[in-house]
Amino acid sequence: MDIRTVGIVGAGQMGNGIAHVFALAGYDVLLTDISEDSLQKALATIDKNLERQVSRGKISAEEKAAAQARIRTTLKLADLGPTDLVIEAATERETVKQAIFEDLLPHLKPTTILTSNTSSISITRLASRTDRPEKFMGFHFMNPVPVMQLVELIRGIATDQDTWVTLHEVVKKLGKTAASAEDFPAFIVNRILMPMINEAVYTLYEGVGSVKSIDESLKLGANHPMGPLELADFIGLDTCLAIMNVLHEGLADTKYRPCPLLTKYVEAGWLGRKTQRGFYDYRGETPVPTR
Repeated sequence: MDIRTVGIVGAGQMGNGIAHVFALAGYDVLLTDISEDSLQKALATIDKNLERQVSRGKISAEEKAAAQARIRTTLKLADLGPTDLVIEAATERETVKQAIFEDLLPHLKPTTILTSNTSSISITRLASRTDRPEKFMGFHFMNPVPVMQLVELIRGIATDQDTWVTLHEVVKKLGKTAASAEDFPAFIVNRILMPMINEAVYTLYEGVGSVKSIDESLKLGANHPMGPLELADFIGLDTCLAIMNVLHEGLADTKYRPCPLLTKYVEAGWLGRKTQRGFYDYRGETPVPTR
């Protein structure tokens, strides 16, 4: 199938990045959210990130202008009906995602491919609640989307070969690399990454090291570009906890039990960078460890 128009549900951190890369690759993008403020913030972020690419010589000013001209916004989910491909990039809660697909289905073309940018939820289960499980896939981008090269493609049990081939070609056109993952909790990247972050939180919780020493140890001792607690703040502690819960419930193994300290931070509303506090406090000029 030839994909020309793309509908994106959710204008947050992931949604605006996905809109950015699709528009830059020549696709017409329709971005929707429940709030006009979110849509305007997304457009401002896309403008800033495209301008950064211009200043670094990665794209021209003309390419930036052309990409921005390809992005439209709407508050009406139904407006995404005529698009060839829909990417759901809403919050990491299954009930929210199911409600979005339910509201969207009556308006879709029969040929529209449905995808979710979920980082952990069962694609087979999400697909089963739609009228097109064979045209449903996991389409998991890494954050920040304009920078990270990987896209996880996850087949549900009913996903057909044509859908997989079509999305594989789309990933190539975006200039990114596809990794095929089976539909098991958290797929590949987060199946490996989140337990590492959770273990770092346990290391902090048990007093083995401070925030600073844990992050420095992994940066200098394992050559990681970012420490695990710093990375958790960047991802969002609520997202980390949600993925750990999916792993724990889906695989029924105690090694995936979320650290109580991670739960405590989320209960406090200290979710990382997006709330200005997590394992670091971001309210000053430089981030300060909170433990």
